[in-house]
Amino acid sequence: MDQLVVSKNDLAAMTIAEAAVQIRSRELSPVDLAAATFKRIAALDGQLHSHILVLEEAGMAAAKEAEAEIAAGRWRGPLHGMPIGLKDIYGTAGIPTTAHSALLRDHVPTRDAACVTRLRDAGAIFTGKLSTWEFAIGGTSFDLPWPPARNPWNLEYDPSGSSSGSAAAVAAGLCLGAMGSDTGGSIRGPAAWCGIAGLKPTYGLVSKAGVLPLSFSLDHAGPMCWTAEDCALMMQVLAGHDPNDPTSADVALPDFSDMEAPIAGVRVGVVRHFFERDMPCEPDVAAAFEESLRVLRGLGAVVADVVIAPFDDYAAAAGQISRAESYAIHEADLRATPELYGAIFRQRVAAGAFVRGVDYVNAQRARARLVAELAVTMRGVDVLMFPTARKVAPKMAADKSLGGAFYNRAFNLTGSPALSVCNGFSAAGLPIALQIVGRPFEDPLVLRVGAAYERATPWRARRPGV
Repeated sequence: MDQLVVSKNDLAAMTIAEAAVQIRSRELSPVDLAAATFKRIAALDGQLHSHILVLEEAGMAAAKEAEAEIAAGRWRGPLHGMPIGLKDIYGTAGIPTTAHSALLRDHVPTRDAACVTRLRDAGAIFTGKLSTWEFAIGGTSFDLPWPPARNPWNLEYDPSGSSSGSAAAVAAGLCLGAMGSDTGGSIRGPAAWCGIAGLKPTYGLVSKAGVLPLSFSLDHAGPMCWTAEDCALMMQVLAGHDPNDPTSADVALPDFSDMEAPIAGVRVGVVRHFFERDMPCEPDVAAAFEESLRVLRGLGAVVADVVIAPFDDYAAAAGQISRAESYAIHEADLRATPELYGAIFRQRVAAGAFVRGVDYVNAQRARARLVAELAVTMRGVDVLMFPTARKVAPKMAADKSLGGAFYNRAFNLTGSPALSVCNGFSAAGLPIALQIVGRPFEDPLVLRVGAAYERATPWRARRPGV
């Protein structure tokens, strides 16, 4: 698909921040925004397959309610009246939550996930349940009850996963924001290949209660939007302690409201060995990254190279932990009804049966060491920076492994906040991305650096020409 330069008056190309100003001032009707969104879904999602289930009737009713509340002076905040999509691992009361799997084809939760409740209370309008890799793991699969999502920049190319539907829907203007999840990069990978912003928050900052799990100690829930600023607006609602999530952090909430503050003096540590030695990246990716550093220096950031542990050290520990924990979750169903899972899922998760207890313990010990080492490094810098993906999206194929395509998994292991933003396009017109990592609970700084970069560059004015 060709790329388009978009108008800010195009409802499909609006950001949450832009739409919120107009909705609050009543220049834009939530009903008109929702109607335009559902019309776009009807026109385009037959190609993109980003939605498993479209919730138009409920969404339009919520939009009318939002319009009436705002007219009565009861504006709830920037998400009031915003079309938001939900990755189909987020529990929704009375609405199917399938994890894109035949195993849960008829699964209807009785309660909303905590994130769904927070978004609903903020006035968000849900467009529907979004495609994922099966139970948020595996890969692009064609043997599941629903087809895989496609990349809106070119339908022949992979959107990555597992939050594939979330990224595709946001990029194509089928929702203004979406919820994703990230166990080994599943927010940041699709954000990178679909050219949007995606935040993996600090571990424990956003509740996972009611979200179907994959790996108890590596799972993160987080927002996916067109801009880092929009991710911050969603985080202002999503962040907070939840006693129903045993991994939820009971800490003072960071303030995500100031994305305009300058970044002069912010110390950027470039993890150059990730993409030059550990897993060398493609030339287009390297060139875009170096240009990004030039932009950040121009904004006053102080840039210097840093060295942390090799990427493979992080990936090896995270892989052992993820395999063991995912198998623990799915063992009973894999034994009882293996035929209800797709082939890629069965292959990947069954490998966890062979992770010994000693391997899991040693992986957790390695994790503790790597977390401690990273904390020492980050005393000298405010954020780390490197590409999100070592290459642009490849063509879709059921047997294509995406392993080794991303520099993501390290920060599921450490629990650090990590943001992916678009920082250019390849010669073929496919998005390239930059990753920004911060100290635990310094998510607002990570987002502020990303927002400053986006404002200083032209990439947010380009959309896939669907």
